Amino acid sequence: MDKAYIFEFIGTLVLVLLGDGVCAATSLNKSKAKGGGWVVIALAWGFAVMMGVLIAGPVSGAHLNPAVTLGLAIAGKFAWSSVCGYIVAQMLGGFVGALLVYAFYKDHYKATADEPDTMLGTFCTMPAIWNPWRNFLSELIATCLLVFVILAIGFEGNAFQVGGAAASTGALGAWPVTCLIMSLGMSLGGTTGYAMNPARDLSPRCAHAILPIQGKRDSGWNYSWVPVAGPMAGGCLAALLFLLVF
Repeated sequence: MDKAYIFEFIGTLVLVLLGDGVCAATSLNKSKAKGGGWVVIALAWGFAVMMGVLIAGPVSGAHLNPAVTLGLAIAGKFAWSSVCGYIVAQMLGGFVGALLVYAFYKDHYKATADEPDTMLGTFCTMPAIWNPWRNFLSELIATCLLVFVILAIGFEGNAFQVGGAAASTGALGAWPVTCLIMSLGMSLGGTTGYAMNPARDLSPRCAHAILPIQGKRDSGWNYSWVPVAGPMAGGCLAALLFLLVF
């Protein structure tokens, strides 16, 4: 097995463990962090992505998101031969990360058994206002911006001088992407919860479906296509826009 696949799995696992973890911490009953609010969630998701990038970046490039992988491939920045392997690794990582969140907060899920919507929200996204096509547009726009900025970060014109030598913004490592995730969450997350990543949404949704969670509701399958199709379409659009603009 390609080592890059292993690191995509681990990086995505950590992303979901910490990302869904903050959703559980701020939402579930008897959690010391309950009520932490949207700013805490947006900040923690940014740092969750940072941790995943720091782990996987040196080996796999830390896509951690099928929409990013697809967008990079369309933009000519990633080999098509590795796309399927990356996506499978990411989806498996997201699934295992969600299982670990449940194991970690199991007592708190039990204490929240009378709030099935709250429990589902610690695994995956659901819209604030039910309007599937507008929700799809929200995910498309947010993910398009995510992938477009990721591509722009590595562009040769986005550079500065360090000791007389040119260095790209991407040389700063995970920090630019961390700021990007935080900004997207705070500015564009209010409609759908800003999934922007099938491995962050569909995989944990599947975990919710199979776990023996007391009092749980259905897993929202009538909405599940939105945080998959929207991000994948957004990633494709971002790549095409990048090729057109840059």
